Amino acid sequence: MKTILLVDDKVQLLTLLKQFLKTRYEVVLKYNGLEAIEWIQQGNIPDLILTDIQMPKMDGMKFLQIIKGSGIFSEIPVIILSSRESSQDRIECLKQGASDYISKPFNPEELLVRLERWLDK
Repeated sequence: MKTILLVDDKVQLLTLLKQFLKTRYEVVLKYNGLEAIEWIQQGNIPDLILTDIQMPKMDGMKFLQIIKGSGIFSEIPVIILSSRESSQDRIECLKQGASDYISKPFNPEELLVRLERWLDK
């Protein structure tokens, strides 16, 4: 079973996403980028990361830069799931190496299709 790392400081959203995805994937929850980096550095390698941008301790942009800047983890697809809808935010995330950018609120079925697209590669 493939593993998805969900990174967001909104507990309700993480709970909903986990409920939605757990029948198809192993789902790991982290509440900010720093927790997620620490978990990955302990040798846990997810098949895909779904992260927010706006979080405490380490935001999603810094988290993305660290993941994509490391030789070991740079191949992990990272999808941004954010309420920031500006074209500039999307462009910046894609330039930093994000695989995709999905705006909140999102359609769960669309999210699943996008996840599957990256996980089936």
